[in-house]
Amino acid sequence: MTKNEGFSLPRHVAVIMDGNGRWAQRRLLPRQAGHRAGLTAVRRLIEGCVQRGIGALTLFAFSSENWQRPQGEVGSLMGLFVNALESEVAELHKNRVCIRFIGARAQFSAALQQGMRASEQLTAGNDGLVLNIAAGYGGRWDLVQAARHLATEAVDGRLRVEELDEQQVSNSLALAGLPDPDLFIRTGGEQRISNFLLWNLAYTELYFTELLWPDFDAAALQAALSWFAQRQRRFGRTPEQTRDAGHA
Repeated sequence: MTKNEGFSLPRHVAVIMDGNGRWAQRRLLPRQAGHRAGLTAVRRLIEGCVQRGIGALTLFAFSSENWQRPQGEVGSLMGLFVNALESEVAELHKNRVCIRFIGARAQFSAALQQGMRASEQLTAGNDGLVLNIAAGYGGRWDLVQAARHLATEAVDGRLRVEELDEQQVSNSLALAGLPDPDLFIRTGGEQRISNFLLWNLAYTELYFTELLWPDFDAAALQAALSWFAQRQRRFGRTPEQTRDAGHA
C-alpha cells in the first residue's frame, strides 16, 4: 500500500460501475444518457487516482455477459467506446496514464479493436497510473485462457506439471505483472462480484455503495478510501500477527 493524506492507500483499485441505466430511468431519460453520464464519473475517478498516486485502476466496462443485452443498447455502448477512445486518450497520455485492455476482443468491431491497439501503443511507455479497461471480459474466461496457456506450455515441454504453482497461474492471467487489487468498489447497491477478476479478488477488500455510478464523485471515492484505510488486512494471519508485522 502507498501512503497519502495521512493514511494507507490501495496500490490497485478495481471497480464495477453499476447503475447507469437506473440513473437514467429515474430521470426519465434513455439508458444511453446514463452511460454518457457514467463516462463523466470515469473521468472523475481517474483524476482522483492520478492525484493520489494510486498505481493501478481496473474498470469493468463491458462483461462477456453484456453481449446478451438488447442490440440497441450494445450498439450505443460500442459507439460510446469509440468516441471515448478518440476524445480521451490524448488527455490520458498527457497525464502519463498507461492504458491496457483486458478481455476477448474478437467480437468488437474492427474500428474499436484498432482504437484499443492504438491507445495501448501510444501510452505503453507511460509511468503513471496503469488503467486496465475490462471489455469483453469475464473472470471464468480469464481462468480458461490461463489454463490453455499453461497446458500448451506443458505439452510443448516448457513446463513440468509438478512445477505449476500459484505464481505461474497469476502470470498467465490478464492482470499479469500487476499487484492484485487491494480495494474493490461496486456501485448501484448490488453485493456480488459478477464474474469479475475471480482469481485476483481472493484477498481484496470489498466495498459496496448504494450510489449509482454517475453519482460516484470525489467525495464518494474519498469515502471508499477512508473505509479501506480502517480495514485490517490479515491474509490468513491472526490479528496479533498482523499488528506485529505492522510494527516490524
